[in-house]
Amino acid sequence: MLDILNRFIVALRASGLPVSMTEHLDAAEAIAHIDLGNREHLRSALRATLVKDESHFDAFELAFEVFFAVRSAERALEELEGPGEGGAGTEDEGPEGAMGASQNGEGEGGGGEPPMSEEELSHLVDQVLRQDDKSRQNMVARESVDRYSGIEPGRPVGGTYYLFKTLRALELEQRGERLLEEERERRGGGKFSNLEERLTKDEIGARIDGLKKAIEAEIRRRLVEDRGSEALAKSVRKPLPEDVDVMHATRDELVDLEHALRPLSRKLAVRLARKRRHKRKGSLDFRQTVRHSLSTGGVPIEPKFKNPRPAKPEIMVIADVSGSVASFARFTLHLVYAIAEQFSKVRAFVFVDGIDEVTHLFDAADDPMDAVARINSEANVVYVDGHSDYGHALKSFHEQWAKDITPRTSVLILGDARSNYHASESWVVADLQHRARHVYWLNPEPYNYWGSGDSIVREYGEYCDRVVEVRTLRQLEQFVGELA
Repeated sequence: MLDILNRFIVALRASGLPVSMTEHLDAAEAIAHIDLGNREHLRSALRATLVKDESHFDAFELAFEVFFAVRSAERALEELEGPGEGGAGTEDEGPEGAMGASQNGEGEGGGGEPPMSEEELSHLVDQVLRQDDKSRQNMVARESVDRYSGIEPGRPVGGTYYLFKTLRALELEQRGERLLEEERERRGGGKFSNLEERLTKDEIGARIDGLKKAIEAEIRRRLVEDRGSEALAKSVRKPLPEDVDVMHATRDELVDLEHALRPLSRKLAVRLARKRRHKRKGSLDFRQTVRHSLSTGGVPIEPKFKNPRPAKPEIMVIADVSGSVASFARFTLHLVYAIAEQFSKVRAFVFVDGIDEVTHLFDAADDPMDAVARINSEANVVYVDGHSDYGHALKSFHEQWAKDITPRTSVLILGDARSNYHASESWVVADLQHRARHVYWLNPEPYNYWGSGDSIVREYGEYCDRVVEVRTLRQLEQFVGELA
């Protein structure tokens, strides 16, 4: 069992979860006090000892479902013993055998029974959704995967394609609409209030979600049977919120990113405040050193230093808020303003082809996310047609606000530098570098894409102190921590 636990923790670490040695030992101690035959007890024990952050639960759940997937005892023993060591043993050996034998004692194909016709399966799906029949949910999942998924043994995929094919064939959303219409007719149309309709819709949606999860679990079980848990884990691994590529995040991932950003900004603010308090000593205080050396016969054994007076930097953020880059700009503005106390002054500007200052939105908001939400409706960022024009935006910034930049100012420019083949006006960045303490360019695109197509980031990069690839919250946190 300890060998299986070790391999599971390796899988968690490969997913990005920070599992320490102490937590590893805690998990080993916890599983010694539970029934390993109870899959839910094992899940709870491992989650309680190995996961510290609520935002990491989804990654843990996926890793657990794959690694401890329901499978045959023979397959579990093969993975436990390694190749070539035979399959001697019984179904009770090892936790994967205890949990792994098929829950209903049937293999694929329903235990030798003749397969259902398409009409019979469709009728059964409707019954499961109409009656919320969880006892037959797994049977529907098995039959649906058999008929529609087209699983190919040995194919190195994570199963998303098979899930899509099965769900498309079942047309669950259309079935949900039909069930809702049936419920309206049953209750007599006008007697069906808005609240009742919403509650009914939510209930039907929950039943559909339950069936989807059962189908996904069945596909995952078969893929584990075919390829083994560790091989499958590599293809279905889910990144943590802080490791998600912001520019290509789905709607659900963006919601997770927003939830992860709040505790991240608080943690970063505390860390930076502690770092500033314990900053290294100031310059050598020669007078105090000589005076103190009188007690040691004039030998300066213990040098004395002046009290440090670390200056807080001023920050100007110039952010492209067009297209997919907008998500990256919003998260960066949020993070910078969440730790604004670590800077002497923060000013924010947003642009598309025109540029506008939005500092007042953040100054008036208690929560930076509220200010970020107002940018789209209140910021005047369109000059001609609303397509990115870095050259015009930077030139306008120089005309209106370049005089405010001092040797204490650090300028952050956020964007992919895709300017739709307009003039770059790179002299503006060169002048900003001359005026400012530092000029940094944060690019959310992969490094390999820089300079391709209409990207002119390398032209601007000649006049920047650093051009940094910042695609995830983790990279953003690291950069902002260094900046402060």
